[in-house]
Amino acid sequence: MPDGTPIEAPTEAPDETSDETSNAPSAERRHLAAEKKNQRYVWWYLAYFLFGIHIVAFVMIYAISHAK
Repeated sequence: MPDGTPIEAPTEAPDETSDETSNAPSAERRHLAAEKKNQRYVWWYLAYFLFGIHIVAFVMIYAISHAK
């Protein structure tokens, strides 16, 4: 494509816009699946965080109880 030639957007036919409405349920399903996956990741991160906090607390208790 030579420099200076404007790029035009493709034109949509009226029947192409009806495809967007038919994809709405599948798009909603994809969104719900992604949301469920993200929610699962949040629970895993929370579990790891709480586990780490307990490990740090036990190490601190051990260090304080064994300090001279």
